[in-house]
Amino acid sequence: MSLKARIQDDMKAALRAKDAARLSAIRLLLAAVKQREVDERTELDDPAIVSVVEKLVKQRRDAAAQYEAAGRAELAMAERFEIEVLAAYLPAPLSAEEIDAEIAAAIAACAATSPADMGKVMNLLKPRLSGRADMAEVSRKLRQALSN
Repeated sequence: MSLKARIQDDMKAALRAKDAARLSAIRLLLAAVKQREVDERTELDDPAIVSVVEKLVKQRRDAAAQYEAAGRAELAMAERFEIEVLAAYLPAPLSAEEIDAEIAAAIAACAATSPADMGKVMNLLKPRLSGRADMAEVSRKLRQALSN
């Protein structure tokens, strides 16, 4: 079953269960997928849908942090619920050790020695880790590994 079909099935289940909050989050995801399909004039495959989900999760995390900073706990909680719903469509995240191993392998493959080589290494890591790790965290760890 494709990821898009799974999302549509989950939307139908939420609709039957009258789970308005979950239904809203799933409809938001389907609207973002449809918008990207219209913009690119193509049918999105699973990796492209995962990238849409990642983008939406990142937006929700940023919004939740801003709501907390403004003292709006109820809105931050709503954003966190949407993150939970959306995260169900992401692949299983890698552990810190697995990320470190991927970074070490990519550094060795590119023969990177300085922070100036960071772009080459990130180009190698992005397809491997996309959807399975926070790329900002990967970038931070890579910068640290290359500066040592």
